[in-house]
Amino acid sequence: MKASRLLVAAALIVSLGGAGFAQSFEFVGAGATFPAPLYTKIFDQYAKEFGVKVNYQAIGSGGGQAQLKGKTVDFGASDVIMTAKDLADAPAEIVHVPMVAGAVVLVSNLPGNPQLRFTPDVVADIFLGTIKNWNDPRISASNPDVKFPNLNITVVHRSDGSGTTGVFSDYLCKISDDWKSKVGTGTSLSWPVGIGAKGNPGVAGLVKQLPGAFGYVELIYALQNNMAYALIKNKSGNWIKASLETTTTAANMPVPDDVTKLSLTNTDAPQGYPISTFTWLLLYKEQNYDNHQKAKSEALLKMVWWMIHDGQKYAEPLSYAVLPGPIVKKAEAILKSITFNGKPLLDSGM
Repeated sequence: MKASRLLVAAALIVSLGGAGFAQSFEFVGAGATFPAPLYTKIFDQYAKEFGVKVNYQAIGSGGGQAQLKGKTVDFGASDVIMTAKDLADAPAEIVHVPMVAGAVVLVSNLPGNPQLRFTPDVVADIFLGTIKNWNDPRISASNPDVKFPNLNITVVHRSDGSGTTGVFSDYLCKISDDWKSKVGTGTSLSWPVGIGAKGNPGVAGLVKQLPGAFGYVELIYALQNNMAYALIKNKSGNWIKASLETTTTAANMPVPDDVTKLSLTNTDAPQGYPISTFTWLLLYKEQNYDNHQKAKSEALLKMVWWMIHDGQKYAEPLSYAVLPGPIVKKAEAILKSITFNGKPLLDSGM
């Protein structure tokens, strides 16, 4: 009788192991602060459902890329695609998996927290330092109902390597030749003016502290801090406020064969918010490196697969846009291309 019970118990353990419950893994990831509120929610939920824990360090996209290249994390996270040079410098091929879309918004600290409007040229010239005071007539022209104080503009920007900066500077390069020639785009910039703060939380906090401050953050950080954020005139000439709807509209566009070529900034969509972006997880395409376990790599890919499917339901409540269907298909193909010893890790039937 005792031997029979032991056999039943052993069979149950094997059965649970096949269902994915016998082994519990913990993953380490690092990178973008842009999606950090969403990742906190998703990873917490995944741990509750599957017993898999994730230690995610929101250190900025540049830091996430660097830590993945240094093989100190299981995955990186970035709001911008790695440059050709950075990919070439990596020890092995890295793939980018789109997660959700979000918006970068412009926040300010003015008496009464008025709802402001900005044309693209004014945004660029404020960050170039050409427009220095809130009572500048070019700002007033788009905001005739606002009484602006005689107050210097204090530009607040990121001090760390930041995908949010990469997205914002990519937008500025598209709408301002002066910005493109004098500053350019990247996760870390030589800023013409302003003071730096670390992470989206740091920029939001500094703008709230400094009268006359003007900065850029991911939408959820403006909402969480009850900060007014501006409407931007888009390419079609429409005044657009960042929202779930306008970010989703910006993301619904033709998908190129290489999804990493897809940029949402300065969108052609008439009702799309012009400073929108996808955010990405970064993984090594060949997972057999530095004594990685095959089972752990499989568990990692299954988690990311869950994130682009079931995990998407957590995006909208936090003001991120879910992946459009065609982008999900691209993400699936990317995950199915990841290998261990040259063989795909995910079942072809997934």
